[in-house]
Amino acid sequence: MQEELIRFTADEADEGQTVREVLQKRYGVSRRLLIRAKFKGTITRNGTLVFVNERLQAGDELAVMVDIEEEETVAPEEMPLCIRYEDEDLMVIAKPAGLVVHPTGNHPGGTLANGVIAYWKKRGEARRFRAVNRLDKDTSGLMIVAKNQWAHEQFSRMQQDRTLHRYYQAIAEGIIASEEGTIDAPIGLAENSFITRQIRPDGQAAVTHYRVLARGDGMTFLELKLATGRTHQIRVHMQSIGHSLAGDDLYAGGREHIGRQALHAARLSFVHPRSKETMAFAEPLPDDMQALLQKFFPALPVHDKEGM
Repeated sequence: MQEELIRFTADEADEGQTVREVLQKRYGVSRRLLIRAKFKGTITRNGTLVFVNERLQAGDELAVMVDIEEEETVAPEEMPLCIRYEDEDLMVIAKPAGLVVHPTGNHPGGTLANGVIAYWKKRGEARRFRAVNRLDKDTSGLMIVAKNQWAHEQFSRMQQDRTLHRYYQAIAEGIIASEEGTIDAPIGLAENSFITRQIRPDGQAAVTHYRVLARGDGMTFLELKLATGRTHQIRVHMQSIGHSLAGDDLYAGGREHIGRQALHAARLSFVHPRSKETMAFAEPLPDDMQALLQKFFPALPVHDKEGM
């Protein structure tokens, strides 16, 4: 059985509080994870087993060892990874277009998950691959991978609270007249399809905010912010307002000028679950989208491209 270790250090604010209080109230360790650590793992203070009702002193080192509930079945495959940030809890990775995130029936290997597992194995780390946000195969840009169950739970909470901010840049066909707007339309599977999504009243709630960055020769350059994270959300929403993404032939976009949907996860920001510091990351547009901008938007830059 594989196990993973999560470490916390008590400070003056934790003095006199119990192990349980600090783990649950300060660090957000879920009751489920705490129970697993108590009965199927270990909790230590300064290297010695500790009961959760014992009180802490500043400087105490807590270590929570939990079994990984399911063995990782993703095979390690070494590949180049564009790691933009890494610590004991998370990784921020820039995914290139064309790379599948997790193995599927059609893509059993050669995925980002295979590469990350190989990277960890080479460093002697036994972890499960836990993607916080997933990108479609042909969408490029920033992704977060949680390195332990605790971190994954914290990011799940951020997504529910909408405090994990994700911004995309896209090039859509046609000229969008309004400077900004919100698309609020539920998304579900299209009839007789396991892949294509569509707007449908019985679908899941989906909200996308957009802002025009520039208008070019029959194209609009946009920044989009997700309030929800449905499969193909931006692609479906843009098609629904008559402005399919360039290259997105699954949703009526033309491939004359680019061989994939012109969609890039450009920015991420969140409060780090451990340090509570605000973290922000930005990833430049890849070459194919840069070339599209140069062709259709010769006057760029037109708008300030900072946050919405």
